[in-house]
Amino acid sequence: MLLSLRYWEAFRKALPEWMDFKGRMTMSHQNNASDPFNVALNYGYGFLEAECRMAINSVGLEPAVGFLHEFSNYQTKASLAYDLQEPFRWLVDLSVVHAFESDVLDLHDFYFTGDDYRYRFEPEAKQRFIGLLRDRFNAGVEYKGRVLKWDTVIEQKTNELGRFLIGRSQSIEFLEPSPKLERTDNRALRNTILNNSG
Repeated sequence: MLLSLRYWEAFRKALPEWMDFKGRMTMSHQNNASDPFNVALNYGYGFLEAECRMAINSVGLEPAVGFLHEFSNYQTKASLAYDLQEPFRWLVDLSVVHAFESDVLDLHDFYFTGDDYRYRFEPEAKQRFIGLLRDRFNAGVEYKGRVLKWDTVIEQKTNELGRFLIGRSQSIEFLEPSPKLERTDNRALRNTILNNSG
C-alpha cells in the first residue's frame, strides 16, 4: 500500500495542476473519477482488463480465482484478471501520460455529469484515447527470439500460467519481456520532479 501511495505521489508531482490529481482513491471509490487523469486511468485499466479476460478465456482458466486479489464467488469480480493486469499496468499508465503530454486528451475532453460531480469523457476524445491504447498494446517487443505485440504477450503469459498450474512447467516469471522505454528527460530532471514538495 505504501509503495502504491508513493507511486501515485510521483505521478501527482509530474502532472499539471489543472488536472487536480490527488491520487487513485477518492472519498467514495476509485471508479468514480474526480479528475481527468483518473478518468483516463479507469478507462485504460478497463481496456487492459478486457485484454486479460480474453487471454484467460482463451486458455480456459477461471477468471474469479486469483492469487493476489481476493477470491470472489460472484461472476462480476474477476480476481485472476486483476492479478494478470498487475505486470501490465504500466502500459496504461504510460499511455495516459502520453495522451495528455501529446494533447490527444485535454481538459475540454471531459465533463461533469449528474449530481455526483464526477468527470466523464467526451465521446470523440474517448475514441482518440482508444486509438492510442490500441497503438500501445500493438507495439512490438522482443520475447524469446520473436517480436510480439503486447496483447500477444499477455496471452502468452496467461498460457505460461496455465502450464504452470497444471504442472507442465516448473516455474513462471513475469519480469520478461521488459519494456524498452525511450525518454526525452534526464535523471536530474526526474529527481527535481520527484523532490518537488509542491
